[in-house]
Amino acid sequence: MRAGLRGLTTRGRSFLAAAVAAALSAGILGEKDLLRVAVLLAILPLLAAAYVGRSRYKLACNRSLDPHRVPVGANSRVVLRLQNLSRLPTGTLLLEDRLPYALGSRPRVVLERLGAHQASSVAYTVRADVRGRYDVGPLVVRMTDPFGLCELTRSFPSTDHLTVIPQVTPLPSVRLPGEYAGSGDSRARSVAVHGEDDAATREYRRGDDLRRVHWKSTARTGELMVRREEQPWESRATVVLDTRAYGHRGEGPTASFEWSVSAAASIAVHLRQAGYKLRLVTGSGADVDASEAGGDGALLDHLAEVRLDQRAEVTGLVQRVRQRADGGLIIGLFGTVSVAEAELLAGLRGNGATCVGFLLNSSTWLSLPEKARAEAEHAHAAAVLAMLQSGWRVVGVDHGGQLPALWPQAGRGAQGFALRAALAETVAGGVR
Repeated sequence: MRAGLRGLTTRGRSFLAAAVAAALSAGILGEKDLLRVAVLLAILPLLAAAYVGRSRYKLACNRSLDPHRVPVGANSRVVLRLQNLSRLPTGTLLLEDRLPYALGSRPRVVLERLGAHQASSVAYTVRADVRGRYDVGPLVVRMTDPFGLCELTRSFPSTDHLTVIPQVTPLPSVRLPGEYAGSGDSRARSVAVHGEDDAATREYRRGDDLRRVHWKSTARTGELMVRREEQPWESRATVVLDTRAYGHRGEGPTASFEWSVSAAASIAVHLRQAGYKLRLVTGSGADVDASEAGGDGALLDHLAEVRLDQRAEVTGLVQRVRQRADGGLIIGLFGTVSVAEAELLAGLRGNGATCVGFLLNSSTWLSLPEKARAEAEHAHAAAVLAMLQSGWRVVGVDHGGQLPALWPQAGRGAQGFALRAALAETVAGGVR
């Protein structure tokens, strides 16, 4: 009964207040009919409190999310199944599932009545425009009388998790530099797409013997190609995500960092589908091996929660990648870098690794005065040049750039050919 009295709603308390006022007026005016009204007004909320307070329902709740992992901007359907395990029918039940603000307003559903051992299901849809891992629940059940005079709250402790992953964009099929780097005996890769000669060639690297240059493949691809001494059996790739807070600009879903995270997810999934043994390294210290079955899920789950790090630096990122460096392809997604930081990234070129960098000009994510914008463009161009000179293939990214349109630039083409030819001439001069 005490619980029922504590659960009186505003309407129930108003009835009691009206009963007291009517009783006082009846005593002053000597009106017995008014006293009867006062008794009736007092009895109604007390009966409602007794009815709700003594209700001891045994309820079971089950929640399911379909799907439990969704990309940014997609919907997930939440189904609640409530079952009455007691022999008594329930009264009116008000259901409210608690949700974080990012998933929208809390859904409220009214169940009029559940009979003995009866079950009922309700469903609602959630949508998130910000990636992350969100708790769905707990479910709150409010029991009330038919007149709405008393209301008690019961809560189920269980919660479920909804993971909102970055948007994954399909990428065109592109022949990447260094795509046949690596070793192993797990399976043979079919690499001949233009003939037998192409299957035994790879991109020229500084220090290669010029006598191994394959001029036919060089003319076809637009880059210096050399003959391979052995056929590789597997391809490895490392996706590097820059999480330096001072390297990115913008806020919310349109920030430069969100572009990088979505691009990292798209590239990683694309390479996994192409058969690469994949590794993800972030500036925050994460090192995710996505080579095994189900690696896509682990990788995307991590990218759903990755955040900018105020303490992240390029030096630590380079060291983290080189701890397990085993050659192959390295694809980096970097915010704004200085010339000194671009030179530090040259340390990733060891062990025969081929490096492709998507370098964001994050100043384009802001509205800057003309002078400040010119200075930012000059600094970005200097960083691009420094990375090119250190052996990186660089793809510049401005605000509004679409990854599917930029992705072909990561493949073999004319970019960087002049620089590599100059390096080859330097080596040739040294040999003579």
